[in-house]
Amino acid sequence: MFWAVTVAVSAQNSEMALIKSGSYIPLYGTDSSRVDVKSFLIDTIPVTVSEYKKFLEKNPQWQRSNIKKLFADEGYLKNWADDRDYGTLNPNEPATQVSWFAASNYCKFVGKRLPTIDEWEYVAMADQREADAREKKSYNQYILSWYEKPKVHGQPVGSTFKNYWGVYDLHGLVWEWTQDFNSIMIASESRTGGNDPNLFCSAAAVGASDLMNYAAFMRYAYRASVKGNYTNNNLGFRCAKDIE
Repeated sequence: MFWAVTVAVSAQNSEMALIKSGSYIPLYGTDSSRVDVKSFLIDTIPVTVSEYKKFLEKNPQWQRSNIKKLFADEGYLKNWADDRDYGTLNPNEPATQVSWFAASNYCKFVGKRLPTIDEWEYVAMADQREADAREKKSYNQYILSWYEKPKVHGQPVGSTFKNYWGVYDLHGLVWEWTQDFNSIMIASESRTGGNDPNLFCSAAAVGASDLMNYAAFMRYAYRASVKGNYTNNNLGFRCAKDIE
């Protein structure tokens, strides 16, 4: 059954997709390890430059000249002309050069949160027709082809396909931050407990038990190389929300 449902919300992004509960086998687990994912909401598109500008106007402590070095490296918003001026950037392209700390606070400001790794993977393993397309060659080839392109950032949100859940741009536009860190590099207890100031996060690998799934392994390699204050022009984010 096709579960794509969009929900209008009053926060910055106007639409979120309703994701029905289920389970999946992640890359960091075994064939018998299944992770349960509860129903939740997720933005249908990444947070845009124009939306992030509104956040900066109301939260000057997160502007480029004011942000503490603890929360963002020297690359934070370096693609902007000034604190509140995005210059020549497309207002409808994903907001990038944003650290995990900044992305997390943006989501909190609009009454949401970053998606967890499991939530992101669960949604991102879908193609246009199937909730779990990981065994389809066309699905993995699409992701690998994206990796091979020298530059894809700068395109407007919604540029890629609309997946089974009604969500765009999980693959093919920019990498995305997730709420929790790289569980494959640390003990499983850390996966569900406490907050680590050196959070590892990213576009969260699509789960796979197939060792030949290069797309997923490349994502894990990328995630292991970043920390919470890291910024990159190919790294953006979107928000999620619990169902009340």
